[in-house]
Amino acid sequence: MFALISGIVTGFSLIIAIGAQNAFLIRQGLTRKYSGMVIVIASVGDAVLISLGTLGLGALVTHVPVFLEVIRWVGVAYLTWFAVGALRKAFASEQLAVTLGESGSRKKVALTLLALTFLNPHVYIDTVLLLGSISSQFGDNRWWFAIGAITANTIWFTGTVLASRAAAKLMSRPIFWRILDLSIAVVMLAIAALLAFYRFAN
Repeated sequence: MFALISGIVTGFSLIIAIGAQNAFLIRQGLTRKYSGMVIVIASVGDAVLISLGTLGLGALVTHVPVFLEVIRWVGVAYLTWFAVGALRKAFASEQLAVTLGESGSRKKVALTLLALTFLNPHVYIDTVLLLGSISSQFGDNRWWFAIGAITANTIWFTGTVLASRAAAKLMSRPIFWRILDLSIAVVMLAIAALLAFYRFAN
């Protein structure tokens, strides 16, 4: 039970910060499109990474620094591209005519979320390395810790998307979407810059 509760608390403490993945989930929730799909993709993606960390992949990543380097620069490129797209939407004249139903295709939304989940080195540091290392401290109960962390992430992703859906009607004014896209662009560029200049420990 202690390992399970520790996993839940640790999972929440790492996932609550508004990063690239959470920013995308908020925007997608506000469009009220594909909510179930994005919750499942985000939850399963993090569950896979946490499980890999619990299995010991963190040690492999630590000893193969080129892995994080490849993910780093692919992530920088993708986040920058995503930020530019958000800026274009924010400043485009047609932005004034945006509707709540606006969203990419199901395939585009899924691929974008997968990229934001797996092309960010910090995701590997938080889930594979950090959570994996902490889980190992619980010995035979390490999987209860992992289950707790996975549960916390799933609750957070579900709550984020559903809360955004519920708030959509209150945030239907075009100016809100302009501010949201500008905010998302800033978050994405900030994370891309952090990835580009952050010195990952080997």
